[in-house]
Amino acid sequence: MRNTFVKILTQLAEKDERIFVITPDLGFSVLEEFEQKFPDRFLNVGIAEANAISIASGLALSGKIVYVYSIIPFVTMRPFEQIRVDVAYMNTNVRLVGVGAGITYGPAGATHHAIEDIAIMRALPNMTVFCPCDPYEVEEITKESINHTGPIYFRLAKRGEPTISDILKKIKLGKANYIQKKENSNIAILFTSNASDIALEISKDLENNNIDIDLISMHTIKPFDYMTLENIINTKKYVFTIEEHSIIGGLGSVVSEYIAESSQNPVFKRFALPDEYSHYVGSQMFIREKFNFTAEQIIQKIKELI
Repeated sequence: MRNTFVKILTQLAEKDERIFVITPDLGFSVLEEFEQKFPDRFLNVGIAEANAISIASGLALSGKIVYVYSIIPFVTMRPFEQIRVDVAYMNTNVRLVGVGAGITYGPAGATHHAIEDIAIMRALPNMTVFCPCDPYEVEEITKESINHTGPIYFRLAKRGEPTISDILKKIKLGKANYIQKKENSNIAILFTSNASDIALEISKDLENNNIDIDLISMHTIKPFDYMTLENIINTKKYVFTIEEHSIIGGLGSVVSEYIAESSQNPVFKRFALPDEYSHYVGSQMFIREKFNFTAEQIIQKIKELI
């Protein structure tokens, strides 16, 4: 995803001189092409994340469209006060580009895990929260971000995720992306970001057992596609959410909040990481296993429920 993002942004920058990239000493092996082509529109501020955000806000107020690139905890949590005041409150055209969704950086430990970022960013007024599942969603929304007013948070994975979207369909901020839609299905699985591999494995297993499902990528957590959600809870008996994020504050919370205030009562279950930090150090898959966040375990629970 990150390679797609930089590739598309570099292409856009050739035509739009407003595009500016800032990094707090990260992005090596990824940002070099942009830096070489546009040295006057690239700034490495060093390990100074708060400063990076304030500089980005100032540039945005002077007419630039600024992308701040770093690992997720260092572009969302360490400089949070500057994001809240200089970016969200001022409604500036700053794009926070965070890499390493969920526990992608498993071996680096809890300091590098991103399990609270969706909750934190969606709580900020004016902030758009974009959590793509594949390179095509990244490509389409990167293009759209040029003309978007206000800040955006990009939550990117980095494992070379395959394209699973229909590339003939237009991807828009705030509009759900159906990966699979079955005419007679009474089950909807909503997923976001780098939980796509789990969602696809679950879908395949259920289909092999003659259980039809709708599979939907909710790439925009804010503004949320409540119109699609309303249709889902009105027409489906079972609704499940899957995300590599804390059980608190993410996609599952958005959906459960809406269901709680609706007149509908589908069977609903959230699948996410538990409300705890990982004291396990190892690969993403290793930590998923430790936290019972695997396709096999989720499939078992879904089959029990249906």
